[in-house]
Amino acid sequence: MSHADRATYKVQFDNGRTGNRQARVGSAPALPPPGPARVPRVARLMALAIRFDSLVRCGQVKDFAQIARLGYVTRGRLSQIMDLANLAPDIQEELLFLEPVSAGKDAITERHLRPIVRHTEWASQRRLWRTLIKREETVPPPSPCGVVATRSRVAKSL
Repeated sequence: MSHADRATYKVQFDNGRTGNRQARVGSAPALPPPGPARVPRVARLMALAIRFDSLVRCGQVKDFAQIARLGYVTRGRLSQIMDLANLAPDIQEELLFLEPVSAGKDAITERHLRPIVRHTEWASQRRLWRTLIKREETVPPPSPCGVVATRSRVAKSL
């Protein structure tokens, strides 16, 4: 058998329009360059809470239910967002000036802040906030799983 009757192609597999896998001739397209860093979602929610509070206080909007209707969100979700306005002022400031996220998930989410918001005293909020920040800074990387992890655990126990 000679090499003259062989053909070599670079092939990539993509999901087609209907969701089925399709082979395409050619190399895979280059990944887009990483975009600019984005503002963390919790910082944007904090800014919204401050803005919505000022709209209601100055009378431009009747109440928070009207904001929920205008924003196509439930009143419950708007209440969760507005609860951020009950945080201590220094915590609000730290949330507004969180470091931009360049890739991956946000380190602090609104869900992380819900237990803190339940406390009405600013001193207890500050204590819980410091605990949350320390925990986020010292989160260990995920442990490897599978055979390697099992072997390392066995080696450590010996």
